[in-house]
Amino acid sequence: MAELVNLRTVRKRAKRQQDERHAAANRLIHGQPKHVRSLDQAREAKAARDLDQHRIDTGDVP
Repeated sequence: MAELVNLRTVRKRAKRQQDERHAAANRLIHGQPKHVRSLDQAREAKAARDLDQHRIDTGDVP
């Protein structure tokens, strides 16, 4: 005979898992102090500037 499953419990368990995944994503986004976020942004901006400085301009843009 098949095992009985309480659907309400299964739904609650699925909701808790979904909420935990959402909370983990929010912790990654909002869990960093402001100085760490600004440092990351500065590093990304510097990497973009360095990449643009090494770009070869051929002048073929119409």
